[in-house]
Amino acid sequence: MRRLLLAAATATFALVTTPAAAASGTLDPVLDPAADRIATADLVAAAKWGTGKPIEDPARERQVLDRVSRRAAELGVDPDVAVRVLRDQIEASKLVQRAWHGHWAAHPDQRPERRPDLGEVRPEIDRATEAILLGLRATAEVRTGPSCPSALAAAYHRTAEDLIPLHRLGLARASTSLC
Repeated sequence: MRRLLLAAATATFALVTTPAAAASGTLDPVLDPAADRIATADLVAAAKWGTGKPIEDPARERQVLDRVSRRAAELGVDPDVAVRVLRDQIEASKLVQRAWHGHWAAHPDQRPERRPDLGEVRPEIDRATEAILLGLRATAEVRTGPSCPSALAAAYHRTAEDLIPLHRLGLARASTSLC
C-alpha cells in the first residue's frame, strides 16, 4: 500500500512545469504551510508514543473539520473545499505518525527522549491550518484552472526540496485534493 501511494505521488509530481503554468500562478501559499503542518506530526507522534493514545481520533478530527468549515466560510473559502483539503492534511499527519511509531518500535534506541504535551503542539497546528485556509483563498484561481497540476508539481518540488523523505510523502498525500 505504501509503495503504491509513493508511486502514485511520484507520478503525480513528476510533471514538468511549462512557462505558461509558472506564469499563471503558484500554489506555494498552500504548500508551504501544509509542509509546516506535516512537520508537527513528528511531535504529535512523540506525544502519543507509549501512552496508548490512538493515532486515529475521529472525535477530534470532526471538531477540527467543523472549525475549518466555519473559518473557511468566514474567509470566503468554499467550506467543502477547505474540509476536503484539511482532511487530506489529517490523513497525511496520521501517515507520518504511523511511520514514526513503526520506526520507533523497530529501533528502540531512536525513540523520542521527550514526550511533548499535545497542548503545546496544537497552537502550531492551528497556525498552519489558518495559513492553509488563507492560502486556499489566495490560490482559488490557480486551483480551479487548467494549469493547476503543473502549478502543484512546481510548488511541491520547491517545498519538498528541504524535507525529509517521510515529510515529502506526507506532503504528497496532503496535496491530493488541491486541483
